[in-house]
Amino acid sequence: MGRRNQRDRDAITVEIGYALVSATFAAAVVFGAVAGPKLAFTMPYAVERGLFLAGLAAAAIVFALRVVTVLWRFARPGDEPNPPYAADASEGSTGSRPARRPDQSNQPGRRGPDS
Repeated sequence: MGRRNQRDRDAITVEIGYALVSATFAAAVVFGAVAGPKLAFTMPYAVERGLFLAGLAAAAIVFALRVVTVLWRFARPGDEPNPPYAADASEGSTGSRPARRPDQSNQPGRRGPDS
């Protein structure tokens, strides 16, 4: 694995942050769904304790799975989603034309940037 440039490091940092935030949200929702009835209804202590522990276990599993799946889908080594000559989405590329390489002139009939 070669050295990473600043853009790659920033992308990885953002992806890790997204994975952690989305996993925290998903785990909180699962915990609330499993352990929530404990707050709404009067139950024996053993049932309340069981719901709480089941909620914690389910939340931990969902958190771990969410982090792993988000980071697993992130660009794997060897994948290059944005080759240096691909058209940028901000340039209005529709995908129907081939991407213009940087060394090509955008004027027809000219063969190089100096001509």
